Amino acid sequence: MLITPAYAQAAGAGDTNSMLMSLLPFALIFVIMYFLILRPQQKKVKEHADLVKNVRRGDTIVTQGGLVGKVTKVVDDDQVEFEIADGVRVRQMRQMITGVRTKGEPAKADDKKDEKAAS
Repeated sequence: MLITPAYAQAAGAGDTNSMLMSLLPFALIFVIMYFLILRPQQKKVKEHADLVKNVRRGDTIVTQGGLVGKVTKVVDDDQVEFEIADGVRVRQMRQMITGVRTKGEPAKADDKKDEKAAS
């Protein structure tokens, strides 16, 4: 009796400004995630691909399993062979290489040294 009846108001037409303001936080979150997470990860993947691509004979490498060895042969685009001890050679997928500790000499220079040593 003391309470007056409340009538529902008609829904107003969708305001584009309020819709834009409601989507703005999601856009900002995506931009922040791109610059803090996605972009640095893409850069890291590119650097690793360059590192793996440039591995050559004579380089000392570290694998994901923790093996450290000297590359003795580049088998093909996917595999390298490296020596972890005297006479112990292991084949490894290039993608499993995590780092190159010391750069060796170019393969052509190593071939010339081997020829000179043999004669």
